[in-house]
Amino acid sequence: MLSVRNIVKQYASHRALDDVSLEVERGKIFGLLGPNGAGKTSLIRIITQITAPDSGEVIFNGQQLNANHINRIGYLPEERGLYKKMQIGEQILYLSKLKGLSTAEATKRIKYWFDKLDMGSWWNKKVEDLSKGMQQKVQFVATILHNPELIILDEPFSGFDPVNADLIKNEILELNAQGTTFIFSTHRMESVEELCDNIALIDKSKKILDGAVTDIKSSYRNNTYCIEFTGKVDFSNIDLFEVLEKKDVKSGTNLKFKLIRDYTANDVLAYMIPKVSINHFTEVIPSMNDIFIEHVKK
Repeated sequence: MLSVRNIVKQYASHRALDDVSLEVERGKIFGLLGPNGAGKTSLIRIITQITAPDSGEVIFNGQQLNANHINRIGYLPEERGLYKKMQIGEQILYLSKLKGLSTAEATKRIKYWFDKLDMGSWWNKKVEDLSKGMQQKVQFVATILHNPELIILDEPFSGFDPVNADLIKNEILELNAQGTTFIFSTHRMESVEELCDNIALIDKSKKILDGAVTDIKSSYRNNTYCIEFTGKVDFSNIDLFEVLEKKDVKSGTNLKFKLIRDYTANDVLAYMIPKVSINHFTEVIPSMNDIFIEHVKK
């Protein structure tokens, strides 16, 4: 759906984006990751046509990105973009009409989303009377109301309590199941693991990692496992694995180990099962948070 090709963006002496390219597949949730100041927001502003690149191009559905595409994209910025003194219902109606909806159709859709997100009594409230999380709900509705093909979310869970964060997460997944494509910019790596199909990691203006989340995590597997067991076993002469950590717990013993040579997890189980009672056995795969920190530290 979206192809970003060799984008460069310079602000005075600061290069915000340095030859960044990435591909966003239709119907996927794409995570745009990076520390503060990495260049994520600069890239989002180019995709939403708030600013233009100094060089490179963006292709949307096979066409050079242009003004006709604005109504096919929804954008939820991290900062609040609402008029504090304006009534919420009138405000979303106004924003919807800017996206090309008629008053009647916009009103119908607003009422549907207000009911769905438990906002039915909010029409006459003012933005300044709402909490940060409630304001984020309003912005979310304004972002999706015109049924965009591509929705860009910049820290969408900012200000939400766990219940409302889960509510919005489920709405994102439901829209995605209906075919909507998402670009999801966040610092919350647990959300990346829950939601994203693919990611790109930007640091210091450059893309330093991209690919499918499952493939990236799989590439960091290093034959490390954890086993919890009840009973006694002597590890002093074992040549199956290297013990990384061993500690006693109420339910037995926790052992973290790394396989050596060409041994497999099955070999370990075959050795352990006759000697002890196994309560738990799992492979230790680095989280996206671990991978993020490792790459950024490099």
